[in-house]
Amino acid sequence: MVLKQTKQIIGKTASTPFSFTGRLVKNIISGTGQATQITAETLVWIFKGQINIKNTVMQMVEVGYRSFPIILLTSFFTGMVLALQVGSATSNLFNEPVYIGMITGFALVKELGPVLTAVVIAGRVGAAITAELGTMKVTEQLDALYTLGTNPVKYLAVPRFLACITMVPLLTALANIIGIYGGLLVTNMNWDIPSTVYMGDILNVMDIPAFMHGFIKSFFFAAIIVIVACHKGFGCYGGAEGVGKATTSSVMVSMILILISDYFLTALLVALKIY
Repeated sequence: MVLKQTKQIIGKTASTPFSFTGRLVKNIISGTGQATQITAETLVWIFKGQINIKNTVMQMVEVGYRSFPIILLTSFFTGMVLALQVGSATSNLFNEPVYIGMITGFALVKELGPVLTAVVIAGRVGAAITAELGTMKVTEQLDALYTLGTNPVKYLAVPRFLACITMVPLLTALANIIGIYGGLLVTNMNWDIPSTVYMGDILNVMDIPAFMHGFIKSFFFAAIIVIVACHKGFGCYGGAEGVGKATTSSVMVSMILILISDYFLTALLVALKIY
């Protein structure tokens, strides 16, 4: 009897890694298909012109206006830290702080501005969208919309998609400007470098392709955030506990996809000579 139970335990333990891998692959494929379906349906409604202007404007306020304070703080202090680090490093290398404006500007505009903005929006807006839609799902409000003849994707997903696609790039551009001025403050106070020299370093090397490099990526990051949030919200189940798990999963998946896609988008833009 003991030998039989031991064999059963060993058999279950041996199959665990394969079962886990199988479930993981199944969930990834299933989730990708569902997210693709939601995206396709959202785009169809947009191209048909089926847009609720009032809801869209309200979501733009939520995504853009109410996210601006945290974006301001994040980008401003990021620019300050960058300028401080660059100034210290170049002082050790060249015995004086040089190229602070150029390095700070390029780092913010091409990489840190879009990525940090997307991560902040994923944590704030993505979580809120998932929690809102998930609560509607578990309380059967989505079923009520179907009963009333209203498509939930058209009524809920389309305004949020348009709001994120519109506001995240604008927030990214503002984050770049604020971060650069944060670096200007530190450069002027710590290294006694005139603001004209700092801004001159940026304007002499910064061009349209360099700005577009980060700006283009912000559109893809925005799409990732809203698609993942809507997918997790519409697929939520299990009551209040399920809403919490879906919200956590939404933020985690969005951040991972943002960082992964950042590399491939950068490689593509460099290949297209947009840098």
